[in-house]
Amino acid sequence: MNLTLFDLDGTLIPSDSDHAFGAFMVDIGWADGARWQQRNDEFFAQYQAGQLDLDAYVDFATAVWRDRPLPEALAARERFMAEVMQPMLHDNARALVRKHQDAGDLVVIVTATNEFITTPIASSFGVEHLIAVQLQRDEQGRYNGAVQGVPSYQSGKIIRVEQWLAGLGRQWQEFERSTFYSDSINDLPLLDRVSHPVATNPTPALAAIAEQRGWPLLKLFS
Repeated sequence: MNLTLFDLDGTLIPSDSDHAFGAFMVDIGWADGARWQQRNDEFFAQYQAGQLDLDAYVDFATAVWRDRPLPEALAARERFMAEVMQPMLHDNARALVRKHQDAGDLVVIVTATNEFITTPIASSFGVEHLIAVQLQRDEQGRYNGAVQGVPSYQSGKIIRVEQWLAGLGRQWQEFERSTFYSDSINDLPLLDRVSHPVATNPTPALAAIAEQRGWPLLKLFS
């Protein structure tokens, strides 16, 4: 069996789902218009530069929905999936995932976006396994704005993949081939860890590194 890992934002979808969900919060009136959007954009720029304070971002980004009744937040997420995310689920990205599934690979999406946003997106791709930023809850089950455990961000993605594999009773070395598709320089640690890194819709920074190292480049979106 081979192991195939996919980043999500910018890789399988032509946008950042975390940033898009924030914009959706503004659109539906849950966030404070232009001022909140500006802060959301600032965090996104930090992420693109590889300098994101993930704890601060998660606290900021979840604040607009986490204190609302959970059914209300889930209904908003369902609207987000239908109105924003579904048009971003391109056939060629679905086909790439399905190709690896049909080959019998163990397939997982590994993303730095939180589990609340990404769980239905992974389901839309037909991917059973998702490694995302986990959100801490209090004793009543309410989200409190903190990250639980190791965040799946930068080198933390390696740790989380290893923890996930251990939970399945598996380990890296038993796979003949391990592939990781990503667009982001934030994913260099995991790209270096696998046997077959693929720079997918890469940012200019990642494209330059991929060309230097002879990694394949894949363009899923125009």
